[in-house]
Amino acid sequence: MSPTGLTPALPARPGSAAPALASASGDQPLRRPFTQADRPLVAGGLFLGFFLVVVVPALLMALWSVAERWAPPDLVPQSYTMAHWHKITGDAGIFRALLNSTLIAVAVTALTSVIALPTAWALARFPFRLKRLVEILVLAPVIVPGLIVAVGVGQVFLFLGLAYSVTGVILVQLVGTLPFMIRLMAAAFSAIPDDLIHAARALGARPHRILLHVVLPLAVPGLLAGGLLSFVGSFEEFDKSFIVGAPVVETLPIKLYTFLDPYSLQFPTAAVVALVLLVPVLVIFVFAGRIMRDDLLSAGMGKV
Repeated sequence: MSPTGLTPALPARPGSAAPALASASGDQPLRRPFTQADRPLVAGGLFLGFFLVVVVPALLMALWSVAERWAPPDLVPQSYTMAHWHKITGDAGIFRALLNSTLIAVAVTALTSVIALPTAWALARFPFRLKRLVEILVLAPVIVPGLIVAVGVGQVFLFLGLAYSVTGVILVQLVGTLPFMIRLMAAAFSAIPDDLIHAARALGARPHRILLHVVLPLAVPGLLAGGLLSFVGSFEEFDKSFIVGAPVVETLPIKLYTFLDPYSLQFPTAAVVALVLLVPVLVIFVFAGRIMRDDLLSAGMGKV
């Protein structure tokens, strides 16, 4: 027994997890550290969630897209057909819409990168008053429902003569892609050490050379990830493109929407439409996940 009347704490054995101890104030216990034994449980939960959220819905859509007759209580379709795929892929306008969506997405991605870079640099490197308010305003187009944004922007574009044009569709899609690109690039710029920039200045590098040879190479992962997300956001965008561009400018989501019956839901046709739009997104996000760091993603989405 120690002079204070408390039993001294025994040292923890090497390799064993330290138990949760009470904090100095006694209000809340300290969190138990993550150990090697926790990895199988966490990994199993993540894989189970991925299976239930992604794999199962995609599998059901794939079955519905080739189902000719599927009624309960059967777990799989009784007969299969490719007629639903032929109906959509056999339309001559589907490939023109695909080309329109690809070209518009490339243009939107390029413009988003050019516009977002200086804004993200200012938010990441320069302290100023009301900076938090500016960050909230940058994310405002994402907070407001896209349909409301589309209606408001559509009225302005009608007045300016930009409605029903490719230029108008590109500009209205920038409203949705810029916030994420600015957040991602701001997170990437914030992670660049100040010492590197100061060292380049001390060695006589001019601002444009610092940008080209120091800043941009270090920000390439964030730029690529933001570009991929911008491409997906533009390629999959429907409501703003529909209100501003349809029926003159027809993108792939707008074209696929015409195959859906507004009075009765046809599950096979809807499944084909969903798969056509889902596969490019999954491919792009796999690439984005491989080049994007977890801390960069969380900072770009406003988590840190």
